Amino acid sequence: MTAITGSAQKIADEFVRAWLGGDINKAMSFVSEDIVCEAPNGRFQGLDRYRQFLEPFTNTLISSTVIGVLGDDTHAATVYTTETPFAKDFRGIDYLTVENGKITHAISVFDRSPLIQTGGNPQH
Repeated sequence: MTAITGSAQKIADEFVRAWLGGDINKAMSFVSEDIVCEAPNGRFQGLDRYRQFLEPFTNTLISSTVIGVLGDDTHAATVYTTETPFAKDFRGIDYLTVENGKITHAISVFDRSPLIQTGGNPQH
């Protein structure tokens, strides 16, 4: 289990476990209204657009594992693996910036090729 020490690290840990667990509403409670997300498939601004980016992928999850959450009081990185109908070991990393207790910036890193090859959800 990852030791949680910084406030961004704690928020990131709760956030990633919420969306990987299928609780998109709880996950969004950690996100700022004006979040900016940079991902392999585009740039998403605002809470609604970020939810539209994340929710379809969350809804396809069969299982997931948080590998680790590292961070301090302002930044954190989450590393996870998921199983979906289109990829058995789909890994991702999110680098999150937290200001005033909310995630304001996310850099999501994942390989889109399993999604493209199988016709899976291209949103995430």
